[in-house]
Amino acid sequence: MAQGSDSNDASYTRSPSPGSKQDSSDDVKKVMRREKNRIAAQKSRLRQTQKADSLHLESENLEKENAALRKEVKQLDEEAKYLSSVLSSHEPLCSALLPQSTDILYSPHQGAFHQPQVTSRYQH
Repeated sequence: MAQGSDSNDASYTRSPSPGSKQDSSDDVKKVMRREKNRIAAQKSRLRQTQKADSLHLESENLEKENAALRKEVKQLDEEAKYLSSVLSSHEPLCSALLPQSTDILYSPHQGAFHQPQVTSRYQH
């Protein structure tokens, strides 16, 4: 309903009859109720606009964060590939330093099989 449409209402243009205070009181109540409703609707529209603006900003921030995280994942994937290739090229050098024994050790305390731990004096 348009704001200016209230002025077309017959209750606004008609003069109260001299002997009817009840009608006049009802008209005042109707005008007050409409004014309160108009203000409430205005506040509701303002809150709705503010909520939409807030959601829009949050959406933009989440999109930026998502893009940054995707970039970080890409960089970490590249780093993992690089480190994997470095390890692959380095493994043949280190396997020559490992002892030739392939014995598997059993630890009764842990109940599991373990490969021997080898520490090298050489810096790789």
